[in-house]
Amino acid sequence: MIRVRQVKVLIEKDNPLEALAKKINISVNQIIDYKIIRKSIDARDKNEIFYVYELDVSVYHEKDVLKRNRSLDVFLSPKEEYHFPSLECHKLESNPVIVGSGPAGLFCAYLLAENGYHPRILERGEKMEERIKTVEEFFQTNVLNPNSNIQFGEGGAGTFSDGKLNTLVKDKFFRGKKVFDIFVENGAPEEILYQAKPHIGTDVLRKVIVNIRNKIITMGGEFFYSSQVTNLFIENQQLVGIEVNNKEKIPCNVLVLAIGHSARDTFQMLLDCGISMKAKNFAVGIRMEHLQEMINKSQYGDKASLLPPASYKLTYQTKEGRGVYSFCMCPGGFVVNASSEKGRLAINGMSNYHRDEKNANSAIVVTVTKKDFGEDPLAGIEFQRKLEEKAFQLGKGLIPCQLYGDFLKGKVSSSFKSVVSNTKGNVSFVDLNLLFPDYILNSLKEAIPYFGTKIKGFDQDDSVLLGVESRTSSPVIIVRDEMGEANIKGVYPCGEGAGYAGGITTAAMDGIKVAEFIAKK
Repeated sequence: MIRVRQVKVLIEKDNPLEALAKKINISVNQIIDYKIIRKSIDARDKNEIFYVYELDVSVYHEKDVLKRNRSLDVFLSPKEEYHFPSLECHKLESNPVIVGSGPAGLFCAYLLAENGYHPRILERGEKMEERIKTVEEFFQTNVLNPNSNIQFGEGGAGTFSDGKLNTLVKDKFFRGKKVFDIFVENGAPEEILYQAKPHIGTDVLRKVIVNIRNKIITMGGEFFYSSQVTNLFIENQQLVGIEVNNKEKIPCNVLVLAIGHSARDTFQMLLDCGISMKAKNFAVGIRMEHLQEMINKSQYGDKASLLPPASYKLTYQTKEGRGVYSFCMCPGGFVVNASSEKGRLAINGMSNYHRDEKNANSAIVVTVTKKDFGEDPLAGIEFQRKLEEKAFQLGKGLIPCQLYGDFLKGKVSSSFKSVVSNTKGNVSFVDLNLLFPDYILNSLKEAIPYFGTKIKGFDQDDSVLLGVESRTSSPVIIVRDEMGEANIKGVYPCGEGAGYAGGITTAAMDGIKVAEFIAKK
């Protein structure tokens, strides 16, 4: 087959066949078949918006066509296949244990099970069916289950998010392709295989996770819920066992730590056990809501009705050198109470597959570094906790909320205007100026007007701000060597919580990478 890039089609037509034939100077009837590799939107000129395709095409007289057209945009289709290390499966002293069933843990388990390793997956939260009920009850009653919530439970934090799968990671081993193939095999829409900004959506992702779990079980894996690892047993710098729920001891010489970015008590336990870790920079801020219709109009102009809900990505550097950027943008979605500790409040964004809610929302966050919170390995966690405690106190347990114009004036809002907040969990009007230190407040107030020059209306007074967005990424790195092990042999840090990923796809890819580490050893 021939790979053809930069095949442009006006969105009103959206059929690449004629444009493809024209690109490679052949007639349409010379094309046998084609496959979409990538599809994106070029909206730089809002009078003429294009879908841009990358395609693999099968044609008659392929060698002649390729010879006449060979260029940066036309070339022989490369082989893009993932291969697990072709090593004979070796017998371990005990089944590998994976801590956490988020994307990192699930995909590590999937690859290990697929290759005969019979992993055991320990999840501190509930399985999907029960977890959904627990989270919905929390939204209604504000009564938190610290072990089963938006952060903890089968599927991880990504299960209650937009289900975004885009990543900028270079993928020369095609782990990302393997991730997407597994998603599609287990019920995700096939379009994620070629969309430039693929997403599954919370509603669809939940079903896919259950299918992945069941597939792992059929391949020999086992799942244990409400099972928190509370201690490690180590002899001569080698793991020999683990403790579960402060009582059950399990022999274990291979342990994957796919614990997620919010397992703060587990981080402390690991540090106490001598696992090497260090503090990591991250970002904190607010989540901002606008009408999705306004975002669509800004991004696509009069063609907005012909296109899916628009997203955006914004960045700014303050006069003092701090980065401010949009994060986890959720078109047509909700802002959700994503708390996981009593007396502390954190938020996140969430969209369903169709992204058909009235509001767009995105985190607008400010970078914070070890200069702000200290060098101690868990200093970033304490920084997060203090912000979350303030947020909980300000909102009296509800999501703190303020209109942008009132935020600039230091005035508590009294009611919503054109933008009515769309949340999972109740809100309380407060003055968000009381939540952050000055360097974060000043950074937000400097950046948001700039973002208004990029998206018309972004800084309008009745835009809604909510806080606190504090879980953008892990504040910790669990150190691992070139073979994936921590300083304690047999312990494999993995995924976003360990500091090696950021988002569903990269976490899943790192899970696959850790499965490879285990197989190679």
